[in-house]
Amino acid sequence: MLRLNHQSYLAMIGHLYDGLPDEACGLIAGHPAIGRVDRFYPTRNAAASSRVYTVDPKDQLRADRDAEERGIEILGVVHSHTHTEAYPSPTDVAEAPDPSWHYVIISLKREEPVLRSYRILDGKITEEPVVVDRG
Repeated sequence: MLRLNHQSYLAMIGHLYDGLPDEACGLIAGHPAIGRVDRFYPTRNAAASSRVYTVDPKDQLRADRDAEERGIEILGVVHSHTHTEAYPSPTDVAEAPDPSWHYVIISLKREEPVLRSYRILDGKITEEPVVVDRG
């Protein structure tokens, strides 16, 4: 299960809409033992594409350093699908760098954003529940 604090959730949605018409991306960080996201790091999509994303390496380094200073870890990546459902594409699966990460996809295809999260291990996609803590 992945738990998001409400502030991180709102930051994700805002950043992904700001990235339109391209896909947008970012990193999530928190406490891996409990799967709780405490911080969202918006990153630049170095691919500048509406079909694929690449987390800017400089943004990733900044996020890694900030998370370490806060005593938390990078837990995964978030990206938008601008024209398709919130399900990993073959490219998403092929480029999934870490089997311990959460792969959060937010579809902006419909009027309301749709958020789903996955684990990807050896090409196998497993959806996991997501809870947004509103407190």
